[in-house]
Amino acid sequence: MYQKTYPCYMLGIWNRGRMKKPKVVSFFTGIGGFDLGFERAGFDVNFQCEIHAFCKSVLKHHWPQIPCATDITSLEPESVPDAEVWCGGFPCQDLSVARGSKGRHGLNGSRSGLFFRLSELAKIKKPRVILIENVHGLLNSNNGKDFAELLHTLGSLNYAVSWRLLNSRYFGVPQSRPRVYICAWMKNPTSAGNVLFENNPPIHLKNERAAFLTTSWKQGSGPIPPKLAFCLAATSGRHTGTDWSRTYIPYMNEVRRLTPLECERLQGFPDHWTKLHLADVDVEKSDSLRYHALGNAVSVAVIKWVAERIREQLANAEAAPNSRISVNKFLAESLEKWPGLRGSKMICNKLSTVRDGDEKIIWPNAGVLWKDIFIANSTPPSLNEPAHSDLIEIIERIKPDVRYFLSPNAAEGILRRVDSQNRHLFPHLRSALERLSGNASHKLIEADTPGSQTTSKGMSL
Repeated sequence: MYQKTYPCYMLGIWNRGRMKKPKVVSFFTGIGGFDLGFERAGFDVNFQCEIHAFCKSVLKHHWPQIPCATDITSLEPESVPDAEVWCGGFPCQDLSVARGSKGRHGLNGSRSGLFFRLSELAKIKKPRVILIENVHGLLNSNNGKDFAELLHTLGSLNYAVSWRLLNSRYFGVPQSRPRVYICAWMKNPTSAGNVLFENNPPIHLKNERAAFLTTSWKQGSGPIPPKLAFCLAATSGRHTGTDWSRTYIPYMNEVRRLTPLECERLQGFPDHWTKLHLADVDVEKSDSLRYHALGNAVSVAVIKWVAERIREQLANAEAAPNSRISVNKFLAESLEKWPGLRGSKMICNKLSTVRDGDEKIIWPNAGVLWKDIFIANSTPPSLNEPAHSDLIEIIERIKPDVRYFLSPNAAEGILRRVDSQNRHLFPHLRSALERLSGNASHKLIEADTPGSQTTSKGMSL
């Protein structure tokens, strides 16, 4: 009987194509940005954990069959099903620089300290991969000691760890959202590094601020947004006239905030992902819940990119645990495989040395740790082939409800705050705020001409 044969490399491709879908468990699930990104990369979600009631209702709507625990602090290890990957962004409130005068408690805080509960569960369940996302402030809270403790904790559980600052704007969503991504891989520094670092150097982009101050708008009566939005924050969405650093959408004589639908698009979620038909929630309250949840969410496009690379490594024989990889081989491999870590600012040191020292630790934006040795550098947060997008592409075409538009008093308050701090605004926004507040000179600055690129003071970029 004839039996068809295949070359070995073809069998490898065929077997990878038929690979059973790997499982993923998410903690601090929020509205499911990790889960959606991993699903799009070919994973199955089999467990979630989220304490916020509104977020849980969103998860129940989209994953009605998936078990969802409420409180990680009371979660028993045996109730967490086996999965190759654990993921989550533990609360950032104690780490974020946005706390200002309130101070940052770092990993000593009651919320960000939940990372240690996650590590306690991982010590027992031993997932192969742990993916964590958090704010940039994680790298410098408590003079860098928090991040050293995080690396030490994961390393003590036999994980190799890579970390990298990535900005959502380079993944096809028009929002500047720099976040630290941490990939811990059980006993395998090669796979940990391959997830977050490409084999080609990232592109160094110039004049990145220009996208906040220029537009792709063509003359008309509709919205005139800048090319790029500021980072979404976990706020109620209300405007008091004191916050200039949000993204506003100007028209000729009006200004409005982003709608919840536009915020969903900015994070890469499908339209109306958070729009639940709850009879006991009024529209304003529902909007506030949606704004807050979306500001806390991860960018789905970034998670999908990382998850695809995790799945590729899971299908690769090199991803098998190998605690015998020598430090010398690790160092040589890192510099050869991941050019993003190379450069004059690269540092190599022992984690124990910097962790136990009294000096402030200045952590670079990217690095890899294996067996107490780390190499790190200020790697750009972009990719070798960044995906670009424009805010105009996600703006609602039909004019939103009046509740999203600013009052003259709010416009005047924003201008007062901007001028007192000597800030620059997107020129079209400045003009519209002046007209709305009644303080406009009625002189159209040069930026009102399509194609012009000026700052609010008329200075060329």
